[in-house]
Amino acid sequence: MLTNTPLSYGVMARGLHWAIALLILSAIGLGLYGESVPRTADTTALLQTIYSAHKTIGVATFFLAVLRVLWTLGQTRPVPLHPERRLETWAAEAVHFALYGAMFVMPLSGWITHAAEQGFAPIWWPFGQDLPFVPKSDTLAHTAGHVHKTAIWVLYTALALHVLGALKHVLIDRDATMARMTTGRAAGREAPPATQGAAAVAALAIWIAVLLFALLGSAGLPAHGTAQDEARATTPAPAAPDAATGNWAVTQGSLSFDVVQMGAKVQGHFGNWTADIHYDEDSGTGHVTVQIDTTSLDLGSVTDQAKGSEFFNVSHFATATFEGDITRKGTGPDHIATGSLTLIGTTAPLTLPFTLDLQGDTAHMTAQVTIDRRDWKMGAAYPDEGTVGFPITVSVDLQARKS
Repeated sequence: MLTNTPLSYGVMARGLHWAIALLILSAIGLGLYGESVPRTADTTALLQTIYSAHKTIGVATFFLAVLRVLWTLGQTRPVPLHPERRLETWAAEAVHFALYGAMFVMPLSGWITHAAEQGFAPIWWPFGQDLPFVPKSDTLAHTAGHVHKTAIWVLYTALALHVLGALKHVLIDRDATMARMTTGRAAGREAPPATQGAAAVAALAIWIAVLLFALLGSAGLPAHGTAQDEARATTPAPAAPDAATGNWAVTQGSLSFDVVQMGAKVQGHFGNWTADIHYDEDSGTGHVTVQIDTTSLDLGSVTDQAKGSEFFNVSHFATATFEGDITRKGTGPDHIATGSLTLIGTTAPLTLPFTLDLQGDTAHMTAQVTIDRRDWKMGAAYPDEGTVGFPITVSVDLQARKS
């Protein structure tokens, strides 16, 4: 029978119960395995696969939990087999409601963490990696992650008590509690079920206390700071170096890039860079030298990996330099900077098309170009695009004033 009766669970309720149980155990196993794997360049691909599977299972658990709750609301609740054991029945219901809370708090906190941070291990589905109303924020990702790690202990405790209770019914009571959830066997005496209100309130109180503890605890832990959150919106360019001789000074700008990692687009940016610009409005020609502080890279959750020896190698190459000659295409706003980019000790040619909007003594420049990381021998340990894509799309947006 698909639906519940006062004495038994229907096929739908039993199927959802065991499907969610399998997903939860799988997610726990993957999470624990991922924590045990060393963080090295050789294990990056493995870790991404583990955590992508973990996140995908978590999202699936959330949607099945929603379906289970909606189904349960319209169903008859089978009566307790031992209603005379009031404390035991109440405790079982409280654990049950605590597990319901875990089915929502755990995947949602993990999903918010994933949506708020940049890049590591995408969810395996075609609907994007973001969540509505969840901004890219290291602070939010840090807080949600702390909730996720704290709430797991409620899940562990409730799951252990639930399993121990099931074993008691099988080994000690020898009743039909387990059979009702495995085969749909009818058992018990028809009677109005006792109220679940007190048990639900107890479980809710536990979750409120845990969430408050997690939120307060996260406030005292180090995070990647609000400064980076603000930098994502608009990164003010630092003042030109003392040796600069250009006739245009950058007043504001951003230097960012996109790369595909495990099938998902990841965006990074550099917080510190300088531009020495020589440009003649009449001829549309000039010269530009851009110096980028690669230690100021922010690539969300994979920042440390990107700064490592396999990619930007900032401990040995803290500066990247682009130098090129500017020419105007025709009489319009389109220009080209033709030159070279020196990155991690390798120099390769780079042509940067850009648009320049001049308004008196102010200028607005926008540019976008796609480069191949292999031209700079970057990520040599990742020779295929399954983990890290070859193309990197670089975007520049800056404003300058004539000096």
